[in-house]
Amino acid sequence: MDTKELLKKVRKIEIKTRRLSDHIFGGEYHSTFKGRGMTFSEVRQYQFGDDVRTIDWNVTARYNEPYIKVFEEERELTMMLMVDVSGSELFGTTNQFKKDVITEISATLAFSALQNNDKAGLILFSDEIELFIPPKKGKSHVLRIIRELLEFKPKSNKTDVAAALKFLSSVMKKKAIVFVLSDFIAEDYEKTLKISGNKHDLTGIRVYDQHEESIPNLGMVQMQDAETGKISLVNTQSKSVRRSYEAYYRQRVDYYKNTFSKSGCGVIDCRVDESYVKKLLGYFKRRG
Repeated sequence: MDTKELLKKVRKIEIKTRRLSDHIFGGEYHSTFKGRGMTFSEVRQYQFGDDVRTIDWNVTARYNEPYIKVFEEERELTMMLMVDVSGSELFGTTNQFKKDVITEISATLAFSALQNNDKAGLILFSDEIELFIPPKKGKSHVLRIIRELLEFKPKSNKTDVAAALKFLSSVMKKKAIVFVLSDFIAEDYEKTLKISGNKHDLTGIRVYDQHEESIPNLGMVQMQDAETGKISLVNTQSKSVRRSYEAYYRQRVDYYKNTFSKSGCGVIDCRVDESYVKKLLGYFKRRG
């Protein structure tokens, strides 16, 4: 992708996702993810209906009339986007790859953080850490995140969610809002997720294509594993072949949902041909 084309793509995603975060998600994001606590802001005269527990007795004694302390939410938070860039994210049978939807969701969340003056960071992972952008504020930083999501070429096609979560724990010492975006066709991350879920406010966003759920009857077909690159001849006429594939797929999805729920983490399922806007809004509203 040349620079001109890349900038055009970044601009297109910025316009679409910024509008979403400004008009829809900014407020929902703010009310869902609360700040670290309350910080003292000012004192003002007591008004009928104010909480008497907030009366500042020193100021009240000085001026001989009641004054109360006003507190503000101490809001500065850090949001980390953890994005799976393995080979399976390049699957797509509608007009979009999973990777495209993941990029748009990530951009929308990054702009929501920007609007609330929070920091945003990015971890791109396969079965290794491909890229780490430490959390920062500012529009140019968010645009850099979008640029990387659009044009980054991973070294590996495989996936290791556990390794990515371990890396998160090593670089994020304070509590963060974490979104893990993947198709979650992975296993063995229960233990590390439990540790990360205890420390951070963590949500898994599973982006998938409906045609991954089952294999159609197409006779003998050459199939390539997107992550290993292995090509094999598959008899899709065989009911047992189709059934065992469906069982394997369901097993992975159930593992994802159960593991995230048991670890106290949030779960969002988003099919590439569905509106991720509705999915995110529904999730924020349920949590808010």
